[in-house]
Amino acid sequence: MRAVLVFLVQITLLFLLLDVTEAARQSQDVRCGACRALVDEMEWAISQVDPKKTVQTGSFRINPDGSQSIRELPLARSEGNLLDLMDSVCERMQDYGEVVDSSERKTYVRIKSRTGESLDLSEAKLDSRVASGLKFACETIVERHEDELIEFFSHEMENVKDYLCSKRTDLCDYALEIPHDEL
Repeated sequence: MRAVLVFLVQITLLFLLLDVTEAARQSQDVRCGACRALVDEMEWAISQVDPKKTVQTGSFRINPDGSQSIRELPLARSEGNLLDLMDSVCERMQDYGEVVDSSERKTYVRIKSRTGESLDLSEAKLDSRVASGLKFACETIVERHEDELIEFFSHEMENVKDYLCSKRTDLCDYALEIPHDEL
């Protein structure tokens, strides 16, 4: 009788461990998906700013020689603009749906077009819980990694998703295997 009880406890613990492992993987999928969606949304928002607009930075104090240390930088990648964009970027997570691939990994795709064209939503799961989970994960990422976000977006570079979401923040341990998509 005791052996059966021990066996049942072991089986129960195994199932609990599997459930915890699955929950951790799903949580990582959401954090990774939120990071990748955040990068897409930030890059798109930056691209929408008129490249001719600039902002003055530096000191407005007059030097002894009568000059000022003022520089003009593009507005799109200025720290002030990036902070403004980060304030509202997580609201756009409601425009994403969940897709489960053949390996049971969850990825997140845009379900609302920015330009009005129709999107293929046959594989996407449209659920308010998905959007709220992504929004919460996005807000957490912005809060915890604000400095990294400003650092990465203040300069134009390629593969921001891989560098920011995988290498710098370690939110996506498998993201280098995810195909790159276009803006």
